[in-house]
Amino acid sequence: MSLRSLSLAPSPRLLVNPIPAPRSHSLCSSGSPRTGSSQLGRRFRRCSSSSVSGSSSSLDLPLLPFQMNEVLIPSESKTLHLYEARYLALLEESLSKKKLFVHFVLDPVRSSISSSGASYAARYGCLVAIESVKRLEIGALVSIRGISRVYIIELMQMEPYLRGLVVPMLDNVSGQEKELEQKLLELTEYLVSLHNLQIKLKASKEELLQTRTTNSMAWAQREGFGDCDQAFIPKLAERISFAGLQPVSGMTGSELLALQKEKLRAMDLRDTLKRVDYGIQFTNKSISMVAAKLVIQSLET
Repeated sequence: MSLRSLSLAPSPRLLVNPIPAPRSHSLCSSGSPRTGSSQLGRRFRRCSSSSVSGSSSSLDLPLLPFQMNEVLIPSESKTLHLYEARYLALLEESLSKKKLFVHFVLDPVRSSISSSGASYAARYGCLVAIESVKRLEIGALVSIRGISRVYIIELMQMEPYLRGLVVPMLDNVSGQEKELEQKLLELTEYLVSLHNLQIKLKASKEELLQTRTTNSMAWAQREGFGDCDQAFIPKLAERISFAGLQPVSGMTGSELLALQKEKLRAMDLRDTLKRVDYGIQFTNKSISMVAAKLVIQSLET
């Protein structure tokens, strides 16, 4: 799990511009991502038939802004170092609200009025759960987990930190169930292969034994989600479709940039099947990349 200091973009003007309609392009625990084919199929069919298809639910939550290169996707985890007084206050409110807040990125908006400074639109909102808090002499380390995408529909507070009203942004998989089931099994098998290769790579002492792919898949396949409003919980297929888009040990700058683009595209999509297809393609590339690194590693030893 990487340690991130809070990286904010300046926001002299913040526009409530909910996550845009999908562009027309041409899933809190540890364990193994391995799930038997029949078991995953049964769980997928059960979740598909019982999930919320539409909801008027909304939550009033603190909002934590980041730059465009810090997008967080559902199933992903990371650790933040919060130390400013306003963000420590945000943390306290989040802890009082079922350990939830919204992680979102600011998208610069061009304006002809240069005197007013730059404007930013709130995009790519992700509802997150606080998994742990470690108090420090200065600030706190906060481990968070992305749960689902959300629309920010109204700003309720600007100072000392942002607070807003959010509603769920979920996929609609109606009519895709049979094809999705097969694709999910394919993606899961590739993710298991990627995990098995990753653990053979040399890693620094600070790096966790469990890969990020394993961690995200374990979360995505959970049965329960505590006190979180169920209207905000994505279906199993949607959760798994995000789980493969995780950093791989030893990624170069260009490879991380490619992953960033995939994450942004995944956040835009409302079609689970397309996202799973992209996940399969990305995972295959990652498998080839790790396999090549293992060959180089064996030659060096």
